[in-house]
Amino acid sequence: MPKYLIAFNDEWVPEHTADELQRKSEASKAVLEEMTAAGVFLFAEGGIDASTAIFSVVSEDGKPVFTDGPFVESKEHLGGFTVVEVPDDEAARYWAGRLAVSLDWPQEVHRFPSGLAEIIERQSPASE
Repeated sequence: MPKYLIAFNDEWVPEHTADELQRKSEASKAVLEEMTAAGVFLFAEGGIDASTAIFSVVSEDGKPVFTDGPFVESKEHLGGFTVVEVPDDEAARYWAGRLAVSLDWPQEVHRFPSGLAEIIERQSPASE
């Protein structure tokens, strides 16, 4: 069964008071509990923003080079995500919609590739 990433960028979320964030947390937790009961929930985490980035790493001459904090060029930061395992895109759409409504901010959905062959096929110049 395919796995989907339902995520939002921190920049998509307006400023909230602590009470507002607590209510959003409770509302989204209820959706995650429904996902668990439906047997589709795999993992979720939130509260991620630019302040939580501890380092970046690139490869230079075959060696890792670490830099404190996020990439300077980055304009978006992952804010939170949920991973579900559902039969199809329509089911992923349903759960993403539930999260978008409970949190009242946009969500973006990605389907994880089914394997290396799919990744290579999508990334190869011949597929463009």
